[in-house]
Amino acid sequence: MKIVIIEDEVLTANDLARTLVSIDSDIEIIAKITTVEEGVLFFQTSPKIDLIFSDIELGDGLSFEIFQDTPYSAPIIFCTAFQQYALEAFKTMGIDYVLKPFTKNSIEKALLKFKNIKESTTTAAPAAIDINSMIRLLKVNLQGDLPSVIVHQGDKILPIQGKDIAFFYIENEATYLFGFDTKRYLISQKLDNLEKLFPDFFRANRQFLINRKVVKDASQYFNRKLLVNLNVSFAEQIIIGKLKTTEFIQWLTNQ
Repeated sequence: MKIVIIEDEVLTANDLARTLVSIDSDIEIIAKITTVEEGVLFFQTSPKIDLIFSDIELGDGLSFEIFQDTPYSAPIIFCTAFQQYALEAFKTMGIDYVLKPFTKNSIEKALLKFKNIKESTTTAAPAAIDINSMIRLLKVNLQGDLPSVIVHQGDKILPIQGKDIAFFYIENEATYLFGFDTKRYLISQKLDNLEKLFPDFFRANRQFLINRKVVKDASQYFNRKLLVNLNVSFAEQIIIGKLKTTEFIQWLTNQ
């Protein structure tokens, strides 16, 4: 059985690959895809595969975006830490879902269900769906339950929950996560990609992507700009340019 894994966390992808092979030695992992961009390029080659294991949220977008303009002919088992996303995916596109952190038992059950479905039908190809509608639905859901961000601290891997993130910012070309606890963490994601994953955060400028809950108020700044006053202690000022003040005020009103 030829399987593709779509997962942006390398450790998770490797763990899943080992688990799959330990369950069935005939399984061949033909690709481990970490980004939407990489996935689009891969599936444009029309590879022959039997099954896809896919996370929903990748560093540069939602995995559904891979299938918007690329052909695929294999069913998908979604692996996600967010149960409502998994259930929506199961209803509209996938044959099954596995909640993270997955276990060998949960993977075995998903594989068994796939095999039973394949044996009882003439084709295992997924039904046609409106992928654009699915992407819109998931982006709306993301606003209600913020995703976590994985950070590396020494030899530890820490999940920082979205509700605990005050803002993201760039300093010396590196991207940092700043929490409501005033701790900061160096992260690998780019601010442009984080903006897609956190659509209800506001891109104040090229340097800052901020959570509504961190905004205490805003005051007038010179040249019709706005100074954002925060609920947490942070040395640097966050300035809203005059071209974005109207958008910022609307964001404050609607959040």
